[in-house]
Amino acid sequence: MQENSEKTIYTQAIQAQFASVLSSDRFSRYLVWAGGDKEKAFQLYAINTQISEALYTPLQTLEITLRNRIHEIFLHHFTADWFDEPSIITTNYQRERVQKAKADLLANKKEVTPSAIVAKLMFGFWTTLLDKHHIHLWHACLHKIASKDDRYLDRKSLATPLTSIRILRNRIAHHESILHWNLPEHHARIIETTRYLSPFAAEWISEHSRFHAVYPQHDLLLTQQK
Repeated sequence: MQENSEKTIYTQAIQAQFASVLSSDRFSRYLVWAGGDKEKAFQLYAINTQISEALYTPLQTLEITLRNRIHEIFLHHFTADWFDEPSIITTNYQRERVQKAKADLLANKKEVTPSAIVAKLMFGFWTTLLDKHHIHLWHACLHKIASKDDRYLDRKSLATPLTSIRILRNRIAHHESILHWNLPEHHARIIETTRYLSPFAAEWISEHSRFHAVYPQHDLLLTQQK
């Protein structure tokens, strides 16, 4: 009894200290989900962190696959310095991302090569190249990056799932809550979208992803998901 009592006191002390580290706004969502039960709220927060970590592998693989497939196509259709081509880089956001990539490399005394710039460009940059404002790129060459059942995929079938994946990826990157999302569905979507780009990369995700091992199959799961 004494040991259980001390354990309870210790847990409460840890919770109090950790609650002071989290913002009240951030923790309040978990507290609402837990019906005011602080211990359950902390459990939900821990689960959210663990699942976010588990999703890193599939998200990383998709992002790397997408950027390298686009870069490969552009290398063949344009030049190695395609990111300086006005017909490709048409928005201020894209131009800013490219300039920032170059500036970061120079600031770190690294060589400004095409491959180094490509590695610096963020997921959002790559998805903008697939939006309707760049349909000319899709028709010219980008349609070659994705296929399904041995046929080239249409642009929307690739761009649409990438939009929700990008939002999920950004929430994880900014340490936001994702438990209210239908995460098994999103995990499957990441693998499916990766398969359009590279069946090998999709199989790699399936083999190495820890999502299903981490995703909890118990009553702490939230019922309202998107």
